[in-house]
Amino acid sequence: MTNPLLPRWDTPFQIAPFDAISDDDFSPALEQALATHNAQIKAIAENAQAPTFANVIEALETPCRELDQVLSVFFTVAGADSNPAREALQRDFSPKLAAHFSAITANKALFARVAAVWDARENLDLSDEQQRVLMLTHRGFVRGGAALTGEADARMQDIKGRLATLGTDFTQNLLADERDWFMPLSESDLEGLPDFLIDATRAAGAEKGEDGPVVTLSRSIITPFLQFSPRRDLREVAFNAWAARGANGGETDNRDIAAEILQLRQERAELLGYDSFADYKLETEMAKTPDAVRGLLMDVWGPAKTQAEADAEVLTKLMVADGINGDLQPWDWRYYADKRRKVEHDLDEAELKPYLQLDRMIEASFTCATRLFDLKFKPLNVALYHPDCRAWEVTRNGKHVAVFIGDYFARGSKRSGAWCSAMRSQAKFPEIQAPVVVNVCNFAKGEPALLSWDDARTLFHEFGHALHQMLSNVSYESISGTSVARDFVELPSQLYEHWLEVPEVLAEFATHADTGAAMPQEMLDKVLGAANFDMGFQTVEYVASALVDLAFHEGAAPADVMAKQEAVLSEIGMPQAITMRHASPHFAHVFSGDGYSSGYYSYMWSEVMDADAFAAFEEAGGAFDPERAKALEDNILSTGGSQDAGELYVAFRGRLPGVEALLKGRGLAAE
Repeated sequence: MTNPLLPRWDTPFQIAPFDAISDDDFSPALEQALATHNAQIKAIAENAQAPTFANVIEALETPCRELDQVLSVFFTVAGADSNPAREALQRDFSPKLAAHFSAITANKALFARVAAVWDARENLDLSDEQQRVLMLTHRGFVRGGAALTGEADARMQDIKGRLATLGTDFTQNLLADERDWFMPLSESDLEGLPDFLIDATRAAGAEKGEDGPVVTLSRSIITPFLQFSPRRDLREVAFNAWAARGANGGETDNRDIAAEILQLRQERAELLGYDSFADYKLETEMAKTPDAVRGLLMDVWGPAKTQAEADAEVLTKLMVADGINGDLQPWDWRYYADKRRKVEHDLDEAELKPYLQLDRMIEASFTCATRLFDLKFKPLNVALYHPDCRAWEVTRNGKHVAVFIGDYFARGSKRSGAWCSAMRSQAKFPEIQAPVVVNVCNFAKGEPALLSWDDARTLFHEFGHALHQMLSNVSYESISGTSVARDFVELPSQLYEHWLEVPEVLAEFATHADTGAAMPQEMLDKVLGAANFDMGFQTVEYVASALVDLAFHEGAAPADVMAKQEAVLSEIGMPQAITMRHASPHFAHVFSGDGYSSGYYSYMWSEVMDADAFAAFEEAGGAFDPERAKALEDNILSTGGSQDAGELYVAFRGRLPGVEALLKGRGLAAE
């Protein structure tokens, strides 16, 4: 029988035929797809004709359909619906794929042809987009080690393979720790918890095969438990389990893995002639240098730390009022911050949550996209990789634009966090190709599913990434959608979060799960008034993580990552009652792959722009100003990586922003 991963899919919109694919199909399909791709690369490298943009660069831009299909399906299910078979396949595939793609950049004959086209670029009459693709292709080969020879070349290939294996190990260890730990609760332990959280703990207990409710390390359960449970002893146990992910000793401990990853990254950078991995990594980003990154982070660190320390004094007094003496601890912060919010803003998240129904928030995110970009969303009845998933066809003026897939609920087979990926990216070369985009979240199930305010922001954030993919309008897949500088990629996602806070959006879509009534104006005012509540805490835990990430990748790699982490936190004066958002043993952004290594700062770099970009709407006709929406699509959402990120932003806004808009937006600016 034909392997279902390999033929051109005869399905609606060529969506993967998930109901026909089994885990046994992946390995043979990958072998055949790699052979097909190797033949494609060999033909380009050994072409007897003189190198041209068409027979070298566009030939490389011509996708290997079979390989794209295999990898898009496999990595979708490996991240969102893993199992032991898929974990074993991922351990097998990671070094194999690293070796395959490393061999392409190490192919001297191929690089010679790329370099020949690059050297002749002034005489080729290329479009701006073609010049950009040529530059990025040549740069990618050089930064991948194509110019290395002899022992350095061989060592680079070994490093890439080892890093791929280590990244997979790190991810799977973290998933195992998150999946395996849970804390059973008695009925008396549920006292003080809101109904939505009690329902979530019961559902989690059922999933774990337990007779009663349990707390798990799913963020949609652990965070509200720390926020609402009056049992300080249980909060401490839960927090310490959350903080210890990847650092529990034994087979799933990530500390030595992280140290080896840092050592190999530094060696890789030195082989390419850079002083540090941070210098290598940041060269292609908007920030360009470690000093620029540190400058931004420290500009924000001071005001954030000052605010957090003032907040800690208030929370300590609330704790003392409860008869608890001693220092405020990390497992106390969220609980007393929530008490404070009820007092200062009269806002109870347990009362707010029924107004934030998942289905209504999805509808809100779609409606904003309709008003801004004239997109329409129609449910699709197609086979997907998990029963929780749902799909929509996205159209504009009756024409197909994309397929959007939403996978919203937490489960043990899904890695933590939230992300957006494209199972197929937009392109026009060599043929028109419409995107298939997936948003994955980890919300607690319920009937109906209710979101926290942070959950709702996450939903809008990931949909902002999806819009970047769906509205892409470039010729070449390598610069499509989110294929942009890492510190620019978060701009569309963080910018879209602002539409959740538009009063008319909440007035229409924040309706009560039981009564259907719109959120009362008084509550709406409280929600928006508390938008910056506890921002000192949120900013400190984030900036501390970004500074540790940066320090890890500057100069010699630390032999002991935990000692280095503590040294950085000590140097910046980390408040005792706040921890890093992502401690090193579970810092998946940095150690599961190279994506955010030396780049965790990028969320804040993008936030400098998103605060300023939304201000452009406010200065014009409001959140749905049509001219600003068109400018956003024309200059940012549709352009992918076809131009330098800074140039794209200036084309939209007329200038680059300063940090002032960010500080003001976070409520950290001096009065």
